[in-house]
Amino acid sequence: MATVGQVIKCRAAVAWEAGKPLSIEDVEVAPPKAHEVRIKTAASGVCHTDWAYLFEAGKGMQMRPFPLILGHEGAGVVESVGPGVSKFSPGDKVIPLFLPQCGECECCLSPKTNLCTKNWTKTQQGVLADGTSRISCKGRQVYQFIGIGSFSEYTVVLDTSVTKIRDDAPLDKVCLLGCGVSTGYGAALNAAKVEPGSSCAVFGLGAVGLAAVMGCKAAGATRIIAVDINPNKFEKAKVFGATEFVNPKDHNKPIQKVLAEMTNGGVDFSLECVGDVAVMRAALESCRSAWGTCVIVGWTELAELTLAPYDLLLGRTLKGTYFGGWKSVEGVPRLVDDYMNQKLLLDEFVTHTLHIDQINEAFNLMTRGESIRSVIKME
Repeated sequence: MATVGQVIKCRAAVAWEAGKPLSIEDVEVAPPKAHEVRIKTAASGVCHTDWAYLFEAGKGMQMRPFPLILGHEGAGVVESVGPGVSKFSPGDKVIPLFLPQCGECECCLSPKTNLCTKNWTKTQQGVLADGTSRISCKGRQVYQFIGIGSFSEYTVVLDTSVTKIRDDAPLDKVCLLGCGVSTGYGAALNAAKVEPGSSCAVFGLGAVGLAAVMGCKAAGATRIIAVDINPNKFEKAKVFGATEFVNPKDHNKPIQKVLAEMTNGGVDFSLECVGDVAVMRAALESCRSAWGTCVIVGWTELAELTLAPYDLLLGRTLKGTYFGGWKSVEGVPRLVDDYMNQKLLLDEFVTHTLHIDQINEAFNLMTRGESIRSVIKME
């Protein structure tokens, strides 16, 4: 390709500072260095976490360095590779991964976790292995959100933070497997290990929560109670397998007591997909003592969770999950295959398809509760 080894000028949505709308800018994307892959982004989902790091920085979320290109739920085509890259070639369809899988660290070698420690600290700060980003704008380095930055027409990622997928996969759909759908779906299957015939409660019906509902159904749960304060979400939740809907605003008692009464003592499994510590505690208290399992899926960083030890001493299990427990490089292509074989829903999550110029409208749709997932197309 004519661009190999050259700086590529393209457009990206740049966050110049926390709390301000994104700005569409002309940026420069440098060629990949050793063990890096440059990707032409085709599409990117807009995740609530992107919004949170922009508008809750220093509050619910830790401050990231700015200027910053957000986006971590992308899919695209390899444009070029750096020295030492052997698993990818120009033209490959790929999904970049905010959770790497190097295959060599202690975590990657353990079947007990899907975490990976290689370059973790650096990518969390928006840089690659050498401590710098490959994207610049107006003479300034622009950081890449968790080592990706998919709100850009081109980006560069580490070769341990990308996975190759099948050629016939639609990139504007499978991009959702880069974060939200994989996280919620895996939370039910891999973390909670929902059992056939069980009862479940899913708190929060955004994309992650709806994917958790879908995971509960896939695992064979009999009762799947969807919990949200937006009644418009229930019809969508039915599509993914919810059997009942509860709006906490419709009751004058704590939601955990409502659920306990509905289920004769509590659900077998509860999944918190909001990222709010009050909801986390309610989710724990809504599951049955003796064997109930509560999985924290929603992301928050600076808030503190307080619990009554009694709620654990009688046998409940409280656990968290990251990226749904999938070992990313191996797991995401299998999820793509499941979608292509009609074993997993993706199209139903997409409520809006927008252009990169409309990125701020995607955030507005999210905050107004009018979207499940907006997908940004780059062309």
